[in-house]
Amino acid sequence: MKRKLLSIAAALCFIAGAKAQTSYGIKAGANFAKMKESAQGFSYTSDAATSFYVAGYADIPLANSFSIQPGISLQGKGSKISLTKMAELAGISGVSGSVKQDLMYIEIPVNFVYSIPTGNSGNVFFGAGPYAGFGIHAKVKADNISGSFEDDFFDIDGKESGSFGDFGYKTFDAGLNVLAGFKFTNGFLINGGYGLGLTNIAKETNGEGSLKNRVFSVGVGYQF
Repeated sequence: MKRKLLSIAAALCFIAGAKAQTSYGIKAGANFAKMKESAQGFSYTSDAATSFYVAGYADIPLANSFSIQPGISLQGKGSKISLTKMAELAGISGVSGSVKQDLMYIEIPVNFVYSIPTGNSGNVFFGAGPYAGFGIHAKVKADNISGSFEDDFFDIDGKESGSFGDFGYKTFDAGLNVLAGFKFTNGFLINGGYGLGLTNIAKETNGEGSLKNRVFSVGVGYQF
């Protein structure tokens, strides 16, 4: 019984200590978003579309220099697609123009972060972890379309906005994050990251294709 009580007391002390050391942070910056499409025997990675992100998180210590960072973020994703390149891959000629997709997600990441002290200036940090996202808005714009080209995902003319289903996207997305950066002793931080989408977000492909998010990000933040 005594050992059990001591174990419970030690666990409570650990939890209380972790809670006392928990800090919180905010981050914001630019996203350079792409999509990778595989369909009908070819694979195509789009050009990058510029967007933004805003995130808040908690930093909960698990061990010396190692912590877990659950959070919530607003993430702009999407792509910019050259129809000329895409048509050539499909063996079609005489097509020009581009399609830009802007997708907005609310995401919940859970990252595991390791920090390396660099003297009195601050810490270098590296991290990775999963994320789950929920799509809240989609916008697709077509420019200078000419020729004849069919695509199940982007059957649009001009500029349209709406829900994910309007453009053949699934609402749910999930994948993996990797991140790295530097946190100064005053709490200011600079960071970069990469989001690797693992979920096929395209609807009704009949198992013949997939569409996945790819996002490189850079930004600044503050942890207090």
